[in-house]
Amino acid sequence: MNRNLCYVLGLGIALSLTSCGKKLGQFSADYFSVNPDPLEVVGVNVPARVSAKIPAKFFVKNAEVTVTPTLVYAGGEATSQPYTFQGEKVRGNNPVISYENGSTQTIPVNFVYRPEMAKSELMLNFTVTQGKKQYVLPAVKVADGVIATAAMADAATVTPAIGSDAFQRIINEKYAADIMFLINQANIRANQLNTDAMTELKKEIARTQGNPNLELAEINIQSYASPDGGVELNTKLAANREKNTKEYLDKQLKKDKITEFGELTAQFTAQDWEGFQKLVSRSNIQDKDLILSVLSMYKDPEQREREIRNMSSVFEQLADEILPQLRYSRITASVNVIGKSNEEINQLFDTDPSKLTVEEILYCATLTDDNARKLRIYDKAARLYPNDYRTWNNLGMAQYIDGDYDAAKASFAKAASLGNNGAANMNLGLIELKDGNYDKANQLFGSAAGVDELGEALGVYYLKKGDAAAAARSFGNTKSNNAALAQILTKDYSKAKSTLAAIDRPDATTYYLMAVLGARTNNESMLTTNLRQAIRLDSSMAQRAANDLEFAKFNINKAF
Repeated sequence: MNRNLCYVLGLGIALSLTSCGKKLGQFSADYFSVNPDPLEVVGVNVPARVSAKIPAKFFVKNAEVTVTPTLVYAGGEATSQPYTFQGEKVRGNNPVISYENGSTQTIPVNFVYRPEMAKSELMLNFTVTQGKKQYVLPAVKVADGVIATAAMADAATVTPAIGSDAFQRIINEKYAADIMFLINQANIRANQLNTDAMTELKKEIARTQGNPNLELAEINIQSYASPDGGVELNTKLAANREKNTKEYLDKQLKKDKITEFGELTAQFTAQDWEGFQKLVSRSNIQDKDLILSVLSMYKDPEQREREIRNMSSVFEQLADEILPQLRYSRITASVNVIGKSNEEINQLFDTDPSKLTVEEILYCATLTDDNARKLRIYDKAARLYPNDYRTWNNLGMAQYIDGDYDAAKASFAKAASLGNNGAANMNLGLIELKDGNYDKANQLFGSAAGVDELGEALGVYYLKKGDAAAAARSFGNTKSNNAALAQILTKDYSKAKSTLAAIDRPDATTYYLMAVLGARTNNESMLTTNLRQAIRLDSSMAQRAANDLEFAKFNINKAF
């Protein structure tokens, strides 16, 4: 054999044996890049992708390497799913790294977020297997820290759905009585003044006098003539019926000493075609469809009357059954029933809550911002009215705000058991959301369609699921820390600033998020001013800020 050829073959075999027989060298941090860098919370996780660019002549052919991404933080560490790749001589199903050419590989990473991870290091740990030998290579650090702004989404701050009261301080009630007239007459007959309806009307009017809870707001007279007889005659008839009715009522009010009422008004309708149409529609007259078609075809009142009179087969029935009902004056008393004042309702709750209706006691709870008092009111409401879902739902709402979630869950469940109602279902969903049971929360939210507060609850749900865009849509124009957080995460910084500025009761989180906005928009003054206020309201914010990579480019010491 040619000596040169032998030399080349021998060299190739030696190199081959060398690439298989030697140990794998140490991985360099330069081989790896991370996206995102630094890591960032999405929903409740810390996902990332590590790109590995393995150079040529590095990965020995009989090596199998398992990479375990590990996030190391004070007091602990978390590991992601291990990832294995192998050399060309290894029998297996893992991605192969060429010895001659190297390779690029992607390692998926995911950790369940913990607050301690804000200050952390992402390490790659390597375990190598070569034949029967196994050894560990030095770990490599590939990233520092986690931006944890998304983790500020907080279900506990969502306002639970309330079961609204139907309390009205002023309820308007109307009482009416009719005075019927004979055809072509306007005089009031005695028997029309002693009907049951007229007697009841007089009684209700009299009852308003001297009663502080009743106000006779208005008395109205509306007089009518039937549409037969011509416009001129009917106008005179209706006007006289109005005049005579008003004169009678003036005398009766003086006789009964009715002096406290708002206004006495009177009007008349010369030809009551609208009333005629309604009565015909409700009747059993055989040709009523034909009559109604005439009314729709002709708008002139005299033409209408002629056409209807020409229906000789039905006009007699109209004259007997329909037209007499259209010759009347209606007296209507408008009475305002004035309910208890706020002071009276509060006083009764403190002294004898059993004297409050369910609407009044539910309304009472809206008169205070003190959640401890709300708890007492709703607890008493649930005892007095245990079959009204609102009392239990609202008790749960106050318990939720108080942080007593077990009690809140029991109250919401009781409310839900009293009927299929969206408010209780939404609130049960909030409990599941707070506990991290996202599928169950979503199922309950699906049973709460139409509930006003649902948008905010869904917004937090989407934040926890890592979909900030869907969260921002769900929040809509809600003014809350959670809504502003969604806008920050979708980089709608202008809207986030407006949302935070519009919050009624800003807290430490409100100012902290405003400081994050300052950092993201490179406004150091905005950052410092708001971070200082956040720390003033909650001293724990200082430690959070010290570890927060949102502020890594700034000197925040002057905010402490």
